[in-house]
Formats: sequence, structure tokens, C-alpha cells
Amino acid sequence: MTPATPPSASPTAAPSARGAAPPTPPATPPGALRAVTTSAAASGWVVDFVLLAAIWGSSFMFMRIGTLEWGAVVTAGLRVGIAALFLLPLLALKGQTAVLRQHWKMTFAVGVLNSALPFVCFTYALQSISTGLSSILNATVPLFGAVIAWVWLKDRLSPARVVGLLIGFLGVALLAWDKASFKPDASGNATGWAVLACLLACLCYGISASVTKRYMAGLPSLVSATGSQVGAALALAPLTLWFWPDHAVSASAWLAVVALGVLCSGVAYILYFRIIERAGPARALSVTFAIPVFAVLYGVALLGEVVTPWMLGCAVVIVIGTSLSTGLVGSRGQKNQ
Repeated sequence: MTPATPPSASPTAAPSARGAAPPTPPATPPGALRAVTTSAAASGWVVDFVLLAAIWGSSFMFMRIGTLEWGAVVTAGLRVGIAALFLLPLLALKGQTAVLRQHWKMTFAVGVLNSALPFVCFTYALQSISTGLSSILNATVPLFGAVIAWVWLKDRLSPARVVGLLIGFLGVALLAWDKASFKPDASGNATGWAVLACLLACLCYGISASVTKRYMAGLPSLVSATGSQVGAALALAPLTLWFWPDHAVSASAWLAVVALGVLCSGVAYILYFRIIERAGPARALSVTFAIPVFAVLYGVALLGEVVTPWMLGCAVVIVIGTSLSTGLVGSRGQKNQ
């Protein structure tokens, strides 16, 4: 025989002798739910941030390994080609191929600016300079982005941001002055041209950021990523075939370009745009400050590169200037937009 349910626990129990209704559990305050959701999202983007910095930091090492056998142009061409092949099936699974067909012209054009040209510049530069130096120069991307947005999009520059630009470019000048030489060394390479190639790549990134902001706002991130890689692959395809090496290429060189395409472009783009969705573009942009940490670590541990105190000092100056110029520090009450 089932024991009787106590009146206080019965859903149809009568009010108590004092006339009070059974107490109902307190509702969870909406603010508490938002706090839990926000906390989970925050921890999620931090993990993505660290992973993205580690992945993009490794791209300099993989470019260095790949370009030794493939050459600069072929390494860049294979990177974007493999990335396009990786992203296209994901786009189809998301059902967004029709959106890409609608906006293919702009996404393809952006691909030339944010992938084809910069990747060729960096692979060329890594034939002459270290992965650590090239990654430090890459940290100037937000500087160029701020200048382009100010000139073209009329973004307002506060006095703190102007000071940041001056500090950042001073750091670049000091770093380039120490490393740049336009005379070929014993291997026939001139580091000065390599430094300029890195800065040209950063300028391309800055222009593409403003183009994306002005003409591709609201476009799904996967569409932007896939379209840009397809456009870059098509742009580099003729040169990739023209410069294709006659000699056999080692397995390590193949693995390097596969890692560049799948990991450093395909997976990295997914993480990057997810950070933008979860934490905003300003925090996503700040990943450029963390990339040199991993790039230098990989270069020293795996490639036997040497990092000088001068390089580290210039890197600190560049990071301080970039932080000020992008408003990440020194702007009270600024939202992460």
C-alpha cells in the first residue's frame, strides 16, 4: 500500500489552518541567468583566443618550413587553395552557398587583400628574416587599420590614439633600423626588403578590414572566410602553377602547407569570427599582441632561432602603441565594439 502523501507536499493540498498557501520555490532572478550565460561565453572566448594565438603563431613557422622547398608564391597559393577546399564543404553544410554566390565579387576582392597579397609577402620575407621578427612586425596590423579607418571611414582619433600611433610606428622604425639592410647577405637575401614586405602585408590587412567593415557588414562570417579564400586561391592559381617546383618535395614541406591551409586558415578563421561574435572585434583584434609570444616560442624551440633583447624591447613599444591606437587601453567607458 502506497503511503499517503503529506498534505504539505500534495499539489492539491488545502491551505493550512492559518490560511497561508503552500510556499512556492523562489524564481531565479533574470540577472542571475544572464550572469551565468555571460560567464560561460567569457570563458569560451578566452579559450578560443588562446587557441587562435597559438595557431596563428605557428603559421610563421609553417611558412618558413614550406617556403624552403615550395618557394614563396607556391606556399601562399597552396595555403589558400587548401583552406578553400576545407571551408567550402562547411559552407555547404550550413546552407550558405547561395549567399556566397550573391556576394562573390566583394568577398573574392577582399581575399586578394587579406590573403593572397599578405601571404606572398610573408612567405617572401621569411626567406630572409626570422619567424619572431616577422610576427612582431605583424603586430602592427591594428596600427595600419586605425590609420586607414581614419583616412577612409573618417573614424575619430582621440589624442590618446594619435599618441599610440606615433609610439607604435616608432617601435617599427627602431626594429627596422636594427634589422633592415638592402644589401644582399651571403645567401643573396636582403633583410630590408623582407621588412618592407611584412609592412606591406600589414597595410593590406588594414585596408581589407576597412573594406570589410564598409561593404560586407552583416555578411555571415563563414561566407566571408570561404569567399576570401576562394578568391585568393583563384588569384594565385596561375602564379602557383608557373612557379611549381621541378624537384621532389619532402613530406615535411607537404605537411607544412596542409597545416597552413587547414589549421592556420580554415580552423583559425572559424575561431576568429567566433571571438568576434562572443567578445567583439576589439578583443578579436588584440590577438595580434599574443601571436608573437607563440611565434617566438616555436622559432626558438623548434627552429633554433635567436631572439635579441632589442627585438623584445621594440615588441613592447609596438604593443603599447597599438593598444593605445586601437583604444584597447586609455579609453574610459569604451565599449568593445
